[in-house]
Amino acid sequence: NIYYIKYKMIKTKPCPCGSALHLENCCSPYIYDGVVVPTAEKLMRSRFTAYCLQNADYLYNTTHVSQKKYTNKSDILAWAKSNTWQKLEILNFSENTVEFKAYYLDENRKPQIHHEKSTFINFQDAWFYVDGKFY
Repeated sequence: NIYYIKYKMIKTKPCPCGSALHLENCCSPYIYDGVVVPTAEKLMRSRFTAYCLQNADYLYNTTHVSQKKYTNKSDILAWAKSNTWQKLEILNFSENTVEFKAYYLDENRKPQIHHEKSTFINFQDAWFYVDGKFY
C-alpha cells in the first residue's frame, strides 16, 4: 500500500527544516493536513520542507495573492526537482521576516547556498510569503 509506505516514511523521518523533530510532528501537518502555521518562522521552515518534498501546491498556496502573478506551480515544481535540498539554517527572524540560508546541490551536483531575508504577512489568520531580499 503506497499510502502506508508514505505515512511510515513521514512518521519516522527527521524533518528537513532542521527542527530535530520527526516530519510527522513538525512540518507535515502544515503541508498535508491544512493545520494553520502559527508564525512566519514556522512557515519558512515548512516551505523549505515543501521544497524538499517537491510539494508545489503548498508552496504556491502559501505565497501571498499579490505575488502569485510572478510565479506558477510548474516553475516552483521545476525548481524543487532540479535541486537536492540539504539543509536550512535560520540566521535571524522577527514577527514578519526570516533571514535564512538554504543549502542545496544544483542540477550539476554543485553545492549552492540560497541566502535570503524573506518577508511574510499574516492575512486572515494565515501566514503567507510575500517576497525576499537575496544576498
